[in-house]
Amino acid sequence: MAVWMVRCGKRGEGGETLALEKGVVGIGWGELGDLTGLASLDEVRERVAASYPNEKPGTLENWSRQVNTFLNWIKPEEIVALPLKESPSVAFGRVTGEYRYDATAPPPLMHQRSVEWVREDVPRHNIQQDLLYSLGAFLTVCRISRNNSEQRVLEILRSGLDSGPGNGHVEDVVEDSKSGFSDIGQLGRDQIEILIGNRFKGHDLARLVGEILKCDGFVVDVSPAGPDGGVDILAGEGRMGLEGTRLAVQVKSGATVCDAPTLRQLQGVMSNFGATHGLLVSWGGFTKAAKVESRRLFFQVRLWDSGDVIDRVQSLYESFPPELRAEIPIRRIWTVAVESD
Repeated sequence: MAVWMVRCGKRGEGGETLALEKGVVGIGWGELGDLTGLASLDEVRERVAASYPNEKPGTLENWSRQVNTFLNWIKPEEIVALPLKESPSVAFGRVTGEYRYDATAPPPLMHQRSVEWVREDVPRHNIQQDLLYSLGAFLTVCRISRNNSEQRVLEILRSGLDSGPGNGHVEDVVEDSKSGFSDIGQLGRDQIEILIGNRFKGHDLARLVGEILKCDGFVVDVSPAGPDGGVDILAGEGRMGLEGTRLAVQVKSGATVCDAPTLRQLQGVMSNFGATHGLLVSWGGFTKAAKVESRRLFFQVRLWDSGDVIDRVQSLYESFPPELRAEIPIRRIWTVAVESD
């Protein structure tokens, strides 16, 4: 059972939400037109070269191989993984249809295959680092095959958790010219997510969120560990926290994906604390229903998942007290951007 990674890359930015809603997976390169009937890599090469006459030979070969993979290699019943840019998650599903071209679709999804999405929001921290590395290849389409990945993805479909290589041997994941460079930025975020997830479990995650809010200018009260009445943090604006926004915060650590009833529970207790707004932090992310509910409560409540916490840690890091920076030893590294398409 082959496992394929298909991402919404440079030519697919913003297509992931529609892909999940419509039950499809797709790629860009819309200038190629309908590829139905192109049965070989050579035929795809000819179409790509004709459509992009100003591109370099290496780029054309890279694109041709990826397009041909999507067109001719992926088969119904095989598994597709879609790394999400809008949340720190990966969607997994089964391919249910052959290639088709839809000229009316957004550019990221003109070349399509139908997919039955089995799990739309597997948190990246539920996936082992070696498998994340493979999913981080700087390609739009590639096969994931290292370290017993196919059996592991079947387990993810069943339980939502990566069981790991299982045989004690992890093959070195070194990307070559065929599989593409890895997204170093995403790999770095994955490592930071693992670090924070391990060091700030339980009530300690509330402590970290409290420090973030302090750096954002709030006066903060973090409840002691134990029963908290549904609110882990109270935060207010102004010198004494009595002006402007009054924030009630609930923090959920661990891998549990937060649901809509939890969001409504926070909304219900906000008035008990005189809060004008709420913040629900869930390290494991949120269900689709919770995200839909949050839109209804847009002017009252905000959601933070692990990606949002990491964004704020990175942006406020220099403002953290020295002891907190010692708990999160990270640094900014600049590198050359690598594009795959």
